[in-house]
Amino acid sequence: MLIDGYDTLLLDLDGVVYLGSHAVPGAPAALEQAQRRGVRLAYVTNNASRTPAAISAHLRELGAPASAEDVVTSAQAAARLIAERVPPGAKVLVVGGSGLRLAVRDRGLLPVSTAAESPVAVVQGIAPGLSYGLLSEGALAVRQGALFVASNADSTMPTGRGELPGNGAMVRVIAHATGVEPIYAGKPDPPLHRESMIRTGARRPLVVGDRLDTDIEGASNAGVESLLVLTGVATAADVLTAEPRHRPAYVGEDLGALLLPYPEVRDGACGGWRASGGTGRCVSKGRAAGSMG
Repeated sequence: MLIDGYDTLLLDLDGVVYLGSHAVPGAPAALEQAQRRGVRLAYVTNNASRTPAAISAHLRELGAPASAEDVVTSAQAAARLIAERVPPGAKVLVVGGSGLRLAVRDRGLLPVSTAAESPVAVVQGIAPGLSYGLLSEGALAVRQGALFVASNADSTMPTGRGELPGNGAMVRVIAHATGVEPIYAGKPDPPLHRESMIRTGARRPLVVGDRLDTDIEGASNAGVESLLVLTGVATAADVLTAEPRHRPAYVGEDLGALLLPYPEVRDGACGGWRASGGTGRCVSKGRAAGSMG
């Protein structure tokens, strides 16, 4: 099986394990089987709005095996990034939800809500009901010289209703108002992968995601292999036209691909890709890319 070559699955959530409040069909069962085979599950998400405890509770409700320790968020990566640059106990203006505030506090920093408190950093993450007032406070603090960090740059996020604006879209408010670009902590930038490796101790991880420009590019940036599942944002057509940094090692219809055997390696062709209509298989740069049909 595909998972037999890896000790840890670094799993995206939105579009991979669930869509909104509903599980992707077959995902919980596939993860249960993977865990029974001795593979560690780590849920790695760019969504910074909820705490690891809340995310793991949601996963268990959907039937997926999860504890708070299995969840790694871009909020945690952002908080570590800030803590490595500012003094312990420093004030950080949090433009986001409870997950971001808790991550900041867990790193020994003091979350605040107004620029009048002279924060040394501003950290932004998506949250329901994110207000104009809080965005304004963030812009004021950045103008005053505060370090600007964003949990991720996702322009959209998949839900059961379709793709909604993501944190990358909301970040443009402060960035455009101040002319200051943030440091990004989430995928595809290195901090979140680094956070995942520190927390899991993985030696041979497999990144699993649904987006080429975050999950797969993030794996490429980290030099690890990846599986793209077609249950979220990316489509089969997107894969066939992907540039090298967006090409996964494997492609599967869903998480069930983890439990399937894969064909032997064949030489690639046509820009690094080969597709076979008879078998429905693709090969990327000489590695099996999985089932496309």
